[in-house]
Amino acid sequence: MTPSSMLPISVTILTKDAQRLLAECLQAVSAFADVVILDNGSTDVTLDIAATFANVRVFQEPFTGFGPLHNRAVELAAHDWILSIDSDEIVTSELFTEISNQSLNPACVYSFPMENYFNGKRITTCGWHPDRHVRLFHRGRTRFTDVAVHEGVITTGLREVRLSHPVRHYSYACVADFLTKMQHYTDQFAAQHAGKKSSGPMKALLHGSFAFFKSYVLQRGVTQGYEGLLISAYNGHTAFYKYLKLHEANQRACRRDVP
Repeated sequence: MTPSSMLPISVTILTKDAQRLLAECLQAVSAFADVVILDNGSTDVTLDIAATFANVRVFQEPFTGFGPLHNRAVELAAHDWILSIDSDEIVTSELFTEISNQSLNPACVYSFPMENYFNGKRITTCGWHPDRHVRLFHRGRTRFTDVAVHEGVITTGLREVRLSHPVRHYSYACVADFLTKMQHYTDQFAAQHAGKKSSGPMKALLHGSFAFFKSYVLQRGVTQGYEGLLISAYNGHTAFYKYLKLHEANQRACRRDVP
């Protein structure tokens, strides 16, 4: 495919130690004219994999929170239309065709469904389905929020166009991935809300217990066997530890404020 025939959209991807699926992720977007990888400290072969794709440009910066890093990647893009994906997400050929056939309107943002997988199975319970995100937008009209976690594209005043075809998301390969992501996410949550949101051991316990119950019972994780149990336990532990870490962060802030 010649550069002139490639889709004039910049794909932005944040990476850190993303070797597991990066080649497949980048192959799926090889027909886009520009792919920006913003890496924050990979120690595996992530950067070596990225270097094998002609349409990929790699930048390296320290981690400053997911929202700020997404916005930085958008700034580095060569095109005004941005498709933001994660390094463990695979754009399906059907979605690529659907995007190619769109008459993109800067007054609109474009969302698509996510198909979430774990342990070789598509997960349709535990709050993992239905799952839809706005990820395609014009950078002259909007951007990501600047929060450290739970970032998203700002859609105020813009019309959402709901695309039909999915991205396939493979966020966890094993139990260790759950633990690593829980540690990182709960740290970011505590840092973001320290001094702004109250917490305590009982609040952490209540949030954790309800998160497990909601995922396993109300969201039918019980029907997906081992995978449903593990994901529900992860949801419960994440809620528990993020509020416990917030409690510790608030205590540290109080001690600093004492004369």
